[in-house]
Amino acid sequence: MNKILTWSISAALAGFLFGFDTVVISGADKQLQALWNTSDAFHGSVVMAMALWGTVVGAIFGGIPTNKWGRKNTLFIIGILYFVSALGSGLVNDPISFAVFRFLGGLGVGASTIAAPAYVSEISPAHKRGKLVSLYQFNIVLGILIAFLSNYLLRNTGAQPWRWMIGIEALPALLYILFVLFIPRSPRWLISKGRIEEAEKVLSTINPHLDSRKELREIQELDAKEKTGENIFLKKYRFPLILAFLIAFFNQLSGINAFLYYAPRIFESAGLGESTALLSSIGIGVVNLLFTLLGVFLIDRLGRKQLLLYGSIGYIISLSLVAAAFFLNWGGMWVPVFLFLFIASHAIGQGAVIWVFISEIFPNRLRASGQAFGSSTHWVLAAIIPSSIPFLFSTIGAGYVFAFFAFMMVLQLVFVIFMMPETKGKSLEELSEQLSINK
Repeated sequence: MNKILTWSISAALAGFLFGFDTVVISGADKQLQALWNTSDAFHGSVVMAMALWGTVVGAIFGGIPTNKWGRKNTLFIIGILYFVSALGSGLVNDPISFAVFRFLGGLGVGASTIAAPAYVSEISPAHKRGKLVSLYQFNIVLGILIAFLSNYLLRNTGAQPWRWMIGIEALPALLYILFVLFIPRSPRWLISKGRIEEAEKVLSTINPHLDSRKELREIQELDAKEKTGENIFLKKYRFPLILAFLIAFFNQLSGINAFLYYAPRIFESAGLGESTALLSSIGIGVVNLLFTLLGVFLIDRLGRKQLLLYGSIGYIISLSLVAAAFFLNWGGMWVPVFLFLFIASHAIGQGAVIWVFISEIFPNRLRASGQAFGSSTHWVLAAIIPSSIPFLFSTIGAGYVFAFFAFMMVLQLVFVIFMMPETKGKSLEELSEQLSINK
């Protein structure tokens, strides 16, 4: 188990870079707009959102290298993209070049949401899979916290602090590249490529107390049922496809990425000073980390559905209160308090569940394609929604935006209660039979 934990953490470090890369831009947000004197529309849709459009492309096409070259090789390439993006973004002198390098980092983020959860899911025993895959989400929120903290500590560094804020990511990217070199290949990917002896060696390392040959045969039997050339859009895979779409759809319609990208701006809109807004952003990172840890602890105990149920209720309460705070001009520290509740609800619900759930519901041969579909849905919305936030805040106002997000979470609650299946404690092969093959 120690080896599996080490490998899972190494792969999940892609999530740390995901979280860091996604949020680090928030500290540079207003500096970059002032430096390049760009309009709200250009700043939101190009400077701020270009990484997200890269993420969309990475999510759409990331399943191709994940399937063809393997999970391990794809994770290595992701590390290279993060490294080049961080260095380039921190050194450029114009908004277009900045956007290009941020786009490269986005490619890494998008592909990581496919390769890392798929890899960890495929090396994990069923009773530990939720906890191990959710290490990816834990690393995301750890990266978010470190990014907020880093932005605060570097806020007065040099003539242009934003260069240090963004360029510092090259260091963890380099460490991640080195860690990935020492993880084994996914046994289920090896089986799908006919590399049976290699797969058996990895399986015997993963479960030394179990009959690796028996497990190998079970995986091979299901692999034989999955015809080469099948795709996730066939009728028999419709149910997992709908599940992947809806969980990703509701994840972003909570407003989570919009909030993480513009946390300091939102706090300043609520009447806090710039330094207080940055400190409040660090508080968001701490709450996110603590409740993600709680989610990791509970996900194999209570299950995916129960956590998402609790999270949905917390979303509805917190987002309604945030909307009310803006409508009624409560100001002061109320908005940060309500948003802390929002982050806690996300961390224990959608944050802990989404990447675990999507990595479980598709058959082995189609897992990367299914992950790509769910991730693409997630990231298309994650690009559209944050890029529109500066415009929406300046036109209809923050209160209406958060009220809309609260309504969408009512719909998510309906989805969880009436449609979402429980996946805890079941093998990937068992879930494949249950959700797809017999449909």
